[in-house]
Amino acid sequence: MPSKHMLPKGQRRRTVKHDYRIARDAARAAGLEEGIDPEHVIAPEQEIPIAERVIPQLDEEDLEAEDGVRSFAADAAANGMRLDAYLAKAIPDISRSRIQLLADNGQISVNGQKAKSSLKIKGGDQISIEGEPRPEPLRAFAEDIPLTVVYEDKDIAVIDKPAGMMVHAGAGATDDARNRGTLVNALLGHFGKLSGVGGEERPGIVHRLDKMTSGLIVVAKNDVMHRKLAQLFVDRKLDKTYLALVQGWLKKDAVTLDLPIARDLVHRTRMTTLRADGRSAVSHIKVVERIEGRFGKFTLVEVRIETGRTHQIRVHLQALGHPVVGDTLYGAAGSLRDGEERVPLDRNFLHAWKLHFSHPSTRKKLELTAELPDELTQILNMVKEPVKNRG
Repeated sequence: MPSKHMLPKGQRRRTVKHDYRIARDAARAAGLEEGIDPEHVIAPEQEIPIAERVIPQLDEEDLEAEDGVRSFAADAAANGMRLDAYLAKAIPDISRSRIQLLADNGQISVNGQKAKSSLKIKGGDQISIEGEPRPEPLRAFAEDIPLTVVYEDKDIAVIDKPAGMMVHAGAGATDDARNRGTLVNALLGHFGKLSGVGGEERPGIVHRLDKMTSGLIVVAKNDVMHRKLAQLFVDRKLDKTYLALVQGWLKKDAVTLDLPIARDLVHRTRMTTLRADGRSAVSHIKVVERIEGRFGKFTLVEVRIETGRTHQIRVHLQALGHPVVGDTLYGAAGSLRDGEERVPLDRNFLHAWKLHFSHPSTRKKLELTAELPDELTQILNMVKEPVKNRG
């Protein structure tokens, strides 16, 4: 009678060495005795692609430090993954850039050897991290940075944010790089005190805009107003309308996209509409003008969003087949092209244009507008330039 541990018929010529090694390494990492019987290692029918694997997150107990070093065994699902990709999924609130910095500084070891962030690891590998894998919480501080204040009273302010300015501190190589030049620092320098509901690193911030998106953003000056403004967003009683220039001509004059959005599991800096577990996201898109000139076809659109997911407008327009001009992360060209001529684009063409809402305290209806900044007006004028006579 065949052994109950024998591989299924048709697979008996398959080697189990690879699977045996994974089990052996896991046993060593767990402090178990060696001598695993290869007969007890059953080869999987088919290895799950890396992009589709579910990586269990390490809990706080796993991440407790002993003498400043955190050690743990890689999960079996990590087999064949890059070290930085695995740690970014296994450790909550840590970025791949932070992992790469730690590895470059020699603070990450695999099986006792200093490891590069690109190292392909195996399930059961013993990983050690010296120091704190997650950076210390950031704290905003006042800076004297010019601001364009569109509206202000004792409770709220509405700012016209320029492209290139981070709303609050983000990941970076140094505290200065992560902390300086942010909108919250400018707000503290201008107003002195803001709401604390968002935490010390983002006082006053009720919602956000991407770094390279310009336009209107609402700020709360106290905690009571912060909660009331946040409820307006939850109840979808604050209308946000953007202007965007996209590549190509939209076929319909108006379209509503109801596509859930989630993090792209392969390209972690991107969002995607292709995952079934995404969060609900609704965008209403209306054509303002179809343009054809020497740089090709473009469409200027108004986009009103019901929800505020990360990169919502950018990923929705990309899903529609018309990425935002200059948005290379979502497939747009990085320059305008006319034959051999190239005009580099320093930012994407997305601008938070209008805000309509009733003031939570006074009930007064506010209809606020921020006109296109000069750099976007210049791009719009360029794409309207007629085709050159090449005769």
